[in-house]
Amino acid sequence: MRSVGLKILKNKLSEYVRLASSGETILVTDRGLVVAELVPPRGERSPILRDPQLADAVRKGWLSPPAIVSEEPPPRRPVAPLSEILSGLDSDRAER
Repeated sequence: MRSVGLKILKNKLSEYVRLASSGETILVTDRGLVVAELVPPRGERSPILRDPQLADAVRKGWLSPPAIVSEEPPPRRPVAPLSEILSGLDSDRAER
């Protein structure tokens, strides 16, 4: 675990981000007090939240993450038989 002051972190941010992404935890200090931590990304993060824009929307409360995350979309099932849909469409058009 490393410790770095704000001024040095600002000047060498990409270096410290690379260290954190490789698994190291970086303590950020301001006048000798720890004010933040740079940590490696968690493995259990939802695939949805790997997208930075979606993660930001979740953080702001605009979206809520899904309860169940599946890599595959749900199976496609017809809503109604095609003949029923077409007959309903024909009856709607006839009313006009």
